[in-house]
Formats: sequence, C-alpha cells, structure tokens
Amino acid sequence: MREHQTLDPQTAARKRAMGLFAAAERDALEAGLAGVGELPDWQILRAPEIGLVMVRGRTGGGGAPFNLGEVAVTRCAVTLHPDTVGTAYIMGRDKEKARLAALCDALWQRPDHREAVETAILQPIAEALAETDQKNTAETEATRVDFFTMVRGED
Repeated sequence: MREHQTLDPQTAARKRAMGLFAAAERDALEAGLAGVGELPDWQILRAPEIGLVMVRGRTGGGGAPFNLGEVAVTRCAVTLHPDTVGTAYIMGRDKEKARLAALCDALWQRPDHREAVETAILQPIAEALAETDQKNTAETEATRVDFFTMVRGED
C-alpha cells in the first residue's frame, strides 16, 4: 500500500491546474488561450499519442482492487523556449485538446504568464465545472426516493 505523500504548494497548485486543463472542453482551452495574449515561441516535444490505461476499482471504495476496464488516454508534451516543458494526459482521443492542455501547462509554469492563465483559462473552467456539478447534483436530488417515508398501504 502506498503511503500518503504531502505535496509542496507549488506541486499541488500545478496538479490542480493540470487537472482543470484535462477536465476542460477543447473550446474552453482555445478561448482561454486567446485571452492570454501573445504566446511565446513553442514547439511540440512529444506529439499527441493515443494509448490505453487500465482503470482499477474497489468494491465499496475500500474492498480488494479489481481491473474495471481500459480507458483511452491521449498524452502530449510541448516546450516553451528556452526551457519550460508542459505536459498533458487527458481521457479520450482528442489530440488537439491534449496539445492545448500541454501548452496551457507550460504557460502556467512561466511566472510572466501564470496570472493570465489563472484568470483567462483556469477560473472560467473551474466555474463551468462547478456549475455542471451543481446542475447534476440538483437533477440527482430531484429523483431521490426516501423509502422510509413511504406508506405500505395497509390501512
């Protein structure tokens, strides 16, 4: 069993950002990059590649692990000159989204672009995801049945 590791604040912040880039729609990444301003020179370090990853699960969240199935994953790496490398791993087969997410990661790492990335890309993505979560929660709540309040009909 793996021990719990505490991440330093910089690593935790990058992990959060990469997670939001991966969860975003491609259109949101494109629109966000347009709002960042002029991009520095960059090039693809590792072209987007599609592969499969085995997803594992646990019964009840704590039981013995089992192989649930495979999921398509696309990865990409880009470099901003001179030395910043951005990477992305996204679920699905969207090569363009993986490229955009890697570019966003590289820009986020640069102190001169971080605030613009946070404002133009991450904040709208986080708000859109929160809104979607609230909508899904409300729809789920509307269909909940409380079986303990149902009358059996034996009057």
